[in-house]
Amino acid sequence: MSPFNLTETSSFHALEITVLSCEDLRINGRSVKKNTCVVARTDPLNFRETTTDTEGGSYPSWNQKLALDMSIRETCITLEVHCRTLSVDRIIGSARMPVSDFMGGYFPEGYLSFLSYRLKDPKGHENGIINVSVRLRAPEYLARKKKVILPEHKCSTSQPALALPAMDGKNYDGVDWDSCSKY
Repeated sequence: MSPFNLTETSSFHALEITVLSCEDLRINGRSVKKNTCVVARTDPLNFRETTTDTEGGSYPSWNQKLALDMSIRETCITLEVHCRTLSVDRIIGSARMPVSDFMGGYFPEGYLSFLSYRLKDPKGHENGIINVSVRLRAPEYLARKKKVILPEHKCSTSQPALALPAMDGKNYDGVDWDSCSKY
């Protein structure tokens, strides 16, 4: 394997973002009627989007998993909520999800983080909440590798052990306890 093959290095993290739902979405102060979706971006060229929710109105729900690769240099992921009509695709709210909220420190690989963020409309006003879960997945090339099964250790067993009882009140562990000072 070449050390410069990007798919075989750790310069990217594989993320699994589950877009759960949004709450209290509005357009110009009025409740959203339908046709909302979420776009998750790690950079301008790397993004995934949910299907369009046609029934949830101001409280849409997706519960949809999006798989994204993220550079190790990224500091946040952008979540955008769009409202689509036949002629217009407008962003009605966006939030920035810091990478430190689900990765690094004490978060092990595979840990599932449930997060909620306040959405801001394009003018910077608060416009609802987005609920997501995020999991750092093992990169694809690691998932394909065979798992190594280590041999069973022989220093421990679940079988009963043979023990000799103490005779005449004496201890047979090899230590002369009578010669030890008593406290």
